[in-house]
Amino acid sequence: MTEPSSAPRVFIARRIPDEGLRLLLDGTDADLWEDELPPPRDELLRRVAGVEGLLSLLTDRVDDELLDAAGPQLKVVSNYAVGFDNVDVPACTRRDIPVGNTPDVLTETTADLAFALLMAAARRIPEGYDYVRADRWQTWGPMLLLSPDVHHATLGIVGFGRIGREMAKRARGFDMEILYHDVQQASPEDEAALHARSVEMDELLAESDFISLHTNLTPETHHLLDEAAFARMKPTAIVINTSRGPVIDQRALFEALRDRVIGGAALDVTDPEPMRADDPLLTQPNALVVPHVASASHTTRGRMAEMAAANLLAGLRGERLPTPVNPEVYEGR
Repeated sequence: MTEPSSAPRVFIARRIPDEGLRLLLDGTDADLWEDELPPPRDELLRRVAGVEGLLSLLTDRVDDELLDAAGPQLKVVSNYAVGFDNVDVPACTRRDIPVGNTPDVLTETTADLAFALLMAAARRIPEGYDYVRADRWQTWGPMLLLSPDVHHATLGIVGFGRIGREMAKRARGFDMEILYHDVQQASPEDEAALHARSVEMDELLAESDFISLHTNLTPETHHLLDEAAFARMKPTAIVINTSRGPVIDQRALFEALRDRVIGGAALDVTDPEPMRADDPLLTQPNALVVPHVASASHTTRGRMAEMAAANLLAGLRGERLPTPVNPEVYEGR
C-alpha cells in the first residue's frame, strides 16, 4: 500500500521550463497541467481544491472564487509573469496569502523584441516575405516596398521604466531622437545618459515617427491610444505595443490602419488575446502581430521558471517570497 505523500500539494497550471519545474517536482506533491492550452475554469477550480501552493499564469484568473475553491490551507500564489493583471492581489492580501511574480528578468529580452518589431514594421519585412512567397518578385524595382528610415527618426516611448529605458538604449544605436512620457520624470542624469527628453503625451503623439508602449495596464492607461490619439499622430507613424493589449483601442487601431490615418502597427499583445485568424486587424497589410512572445528566449523563460519556483517554495515553507507583489502581508508577522 502506497504511503500518502507528506510533501505539500501544489497545482502547476502549465508546464514551465525545467530550470524551475524540476525544483517543484522534486520538492512538492505537484499536480501538473500538461496541456498546451490553459485549464478550463471549472477544471482549474477543481484542481486547486486542497492545495497549499498555486503556480499560475497570466491566463489563470486568481480571484475570490478560486481562493474559496482552494480552501484556507492555501499558503502562496506564484505567478509565472512580471505582470499580475490576472491576480486579485487585494483578495489574496485579505486572506494573508503572499503573491509572487518574476520582475527584472525579461527587461532586455522584451526590449529586443520591441525593437525587432519596430524594425520589421518600418522596413515592411513581413510584406516582403509574403511578396516573395506569393511569387510576385519579378525584378528589382525602384518603387518596390519603399519604407521609412529608422536611423535619425523620432521615437516616442510611453512608459519610461526599465523596458522603456532599454528601448531608448537600442534607439541610440540608430541615432534616433528619443521622446518619452511617464507620470514620473527620469532624473536629469538618466535623461542625459539616454539622450531622452520628457514631453507631454500630445507632443509625443504629434512628433514621433515611432511610438512604443511600455506602460502598465491601469484604469488610466486602458485605451490610452484611441481614435483621438491616432488622429494626433503623423500619417506615417508606426505604433509598437509590447505592454498589454487593452492599452490600445483595437477597433480604433483597425480603422486608423484601414483609413491610413497612421502608417502601421506592430503588436506582441492584443485585445482580446489570443487573437483569432479572422480578426479584422489581420486584413491590414500594415499590421504585424506576433503571439505574445516578448520574453520568449530560452534564458529568460528559464530564469522566470527559477524565480516562480523559488517564490512557491518559499511560501510553502512560510518564508518571505524573494519577489512578493504584496509585501504588506508580512507586516506584523
